[in-house]
Amino acid sequence: MVVGEIQKTGTDKIIVTIKEFKGKTYVDVRNFFENDEGEMIPTKKGVSLTPENLDELINILTEAKKQLSG
Repeated sequence: MVVGEIQKTGTDKIIVTIKEFKGKTYVDVRNFFENDEGEMIPTKKGVSLTPENLDELINILTEAKKQLSG
């Protein structure tokens, strides 16, 4: 299930999805590119996170944003 997309450059996007693998749920944050047929294809560049790791990443990104702001 696609949660959201961020336009990167040209036809490249970062797409966030929720997936199940071996009975566990993950949030996948991955680079995609558009092929010649117009399909969005995932690359190896990305990360899959457990819900617990997602909370940690959100905290780290929030701190990074604070540090950039001031």
